[in-house]
Amino acid sequence: MSRIEFDAGQVDFAKSGGLVPAIVQSVQTGEVLMLGYMNREALDHTLKTGSVTFFSRSKERLWTKGETSGHTLELVSIALDCDRDTVLVQARANGPTCHTGTRSCFGETPGPELAFFGELEAVIAQRADANPDDSYTARLLGKGMLKVAQKVGEEGVETALAATNEDDDALLGEASDLVFHLLVLLRARGLTLADVSRTLQGRHRGQT
Repeated sequence: MSRIEFDAGQVDFAKSGGLVPAIVQSVQTGEVLMLGYMNREALDHTLKTGSVTFFSRSKERLWTKGETSGHTLELVSIALDCDRDTVLVQARANGPTCHTGTRSCFGETPGPELAFFGELEAVIAQRADANPDDSYTARLLGKGMLKVAQKVGEEGVETALAATNEDDDALLGEASDLVFHLLVLLRARGLTLADVSRTLQGRHRGQT
């Protein structure tokens, strides 16, 4: 694991008696997963290991998320707020975050609508390794890149035809098929929507 670049010395732990709130956000969907607290040792351990770790106020010790359940939080990035007394942790959740079994400690409240693309991408990644007899995604990927690319082309044509000849429901249905198969194609090439987003941002900023 590559070390995350973050200067823990900038965090003002003294302001709140040695602890700062740590808001954990899903890097895939943008959903807020949980709120915990970190002292300097917990933050250092998180940065060193890549496993999000908190200070448990009830147990009075360090606590790595998933140490008993296995539902860990894999560190992606950390940002510090303007007052230097709260950190925003972006992480990849390996399983439900809450001990109740929900994805978020704030319940199964809907996240941002576009966040579902990240969730769908994760589902495609899981099904890529599934039994082809049980998964359309696995069967399609098993046929190779040419077949996957062909399917994207077919769905693109059908989407264009629906835009010119059919109603909105038909267009949305075909567009959904196109987006799904595009995600499968990206998966087949080892790419993600994040890679597409970075390319688009670069163009927007005039960098590409």
